[in-house]
Amino acid sequence: MSKYESFKNDRNYVIPETMQALVAWGSGFENLAVKEVPVPKPGANQLLARVDAAGVCTSIIKLIAQGKEHTFLNGWDMEKYPVILGDEGAVTIVKVGANLQKEYKPGQRFAIQPAVSVDPINHTERYRDNATKMHKCAVGYTLGGHLAQYILIQEEVLNGKCLLALPDDDMSYFSVSMAEPISCIYSAQQRNYHILKDGPNAERKPILGCLPGGVTVVVGAGAMGRIHAEFSMRYNPRVLIVSDLQQERLDRTKESIGKKAAEKGIKLLCVTPDKLDATVMEVSNNRGADDIVLAVGVNPVQQHALELLADGGVANLFGGLPKGKHILNLDALKVHYNEIKLVGSSGGDPSDMSATLEAIHKKDVDPGNYVAAVGSLDNAVEVLKMISETKIDGKAILYPHIKHTPLDFVEHWDAQKEKKLLNEKLL
Repeated sequence: MSKYESFKNDRNYVIPETMQALVAWGSGFENLAVKEVPVPKPGANQLLARVDAAGVCTSIIKLIAQGKEHTFLNGWDMEKYPVILGDEGAVTIVKVGANLQKEYKPGQRFAIQPAVSVDPINHTERYRDNATKMHKCAVGYTLGGHLAQYILIQEEVLNGKCLLALPDDDMSYFSVSMAEPISCIYSAQQRNYHILKDGPNAERKPILGCLPGGVTVVVGAGAMGRIHAEFSMRYNPRVLIVSDLQQERLDRTKESIGKKAAEKGIKLLCVTPDKLDATVMEVSNNRGADDIVLAVGVNPVQQHALELLADGGVANLFGGLPKGKHILNLDALKVHYNEIKLVGSSGGDPSDMSATLEAIHKKDVDPGNYVAAVGSLDNAVEVLKMISETKIDGKAILYPHIKHTPLDFVEHWDAQKEKKLLNEKLL
């Protein structure tokens, strides 16, 4: 049996007393390190899981900057009670609490939705106002995170229905980890809606998502923008336009999803901003875009995009604007007479995550297109610094149970490459 097969299939789990974990004990990178810490011991209503793969999310940068003032920490004393970071990952149950043994078994694989919409249950005294004003908590914040060899799955996660079964236990570890960031895109696109009629005397019918047969525009071809572009093809737009300042990103978009677009009969156009307006008008017969996804948080870009909407068109403000530059001017006459719509969202929920896992399993989206680097847990701080300096375009996937491995930048990642890495590097 290979190392990978043993790791995946062996149920004789030997749980160590200590583990490696990315720990923060205050704000700033100076209070962040991969450390040896005790492996959590699950209570009667808790689970212990092995972390098989973990993604490094840009949202961690905000936590590093804000420390205990972050909304999800709400005054939690990080120096006294350090937190384990990481809100994206794939896990395998290794130990089940006494009261949960009829529901869960060692060896079961899951994903975890990190945004947990329940009041804190454990350690409420550690929060400001004893958590009486908190109605949401989060994995990778005060609930232990994925950037560790093991993760404690607490009552909050279970009560919030955030422990999600996989559609197929043979899904690669990295693809399960990628479900969380992709679920934010799934959630966002579900906010787009169009009101359709089958005829002059027919009732109006709302449909969710980008307009089938329409013109969809994605502004911004960073990793999240590229995921938006691929995911929008589920709605079968007639034309998909991707715009970005960097030609390299546009070339990468063509390379990763061009064949898929052609197979689906979707016209894919990748253009720089100076050509966007003319391209939209040309392919739409001067109507404008039916859907515009703004995957960049730049005020003038978002403002200008509103001018490109067709009648009934939707602008999705996916890229958040920074405070102080977050006000857009809205032409109310266009809302009234042209029926344009503005929508937005912030993250997903368990249903979005489940739907995304299913979409990955069905190959509606290839998560390997958006993996930029792979490595061991030791690389976590390095990756976060690269994210803060915008030196990585895509997701870094770290494998907590492999020996120290320098970060390896990749063009595409898949199950076979993952298996090869684990066979070579597992401890």
